[in-house]
Amino acid sequence: MTTVIDNPDRIEAFQRLRLYYALKIEVRTGMRHSQGSVLAHLQRVYGVKARTKAGALEEWGARLREEGVLND
Repeated sequence: MTTVIDNPDRIEAFQRLRLYYALKIEVRTGMRHSQGSVLAHLQRVYGVKARTKAGALEEWGARLREEGVLND
């Protein structure tokens, strides 16, 4: 089954979920993202206040759940 995301709001939601899961992989495995720090990007672009990856994962996840983007 193929899903097409063609609405600007849905594209933005997908981007935000992608960042959440990239950060989740970093926290759980200790791996680093090949295109730079996900934490720094979240702090710079989205105003995440947490200073650790684990803290940012909690904060970002809570924000996405509150906005209805993340449902887990």
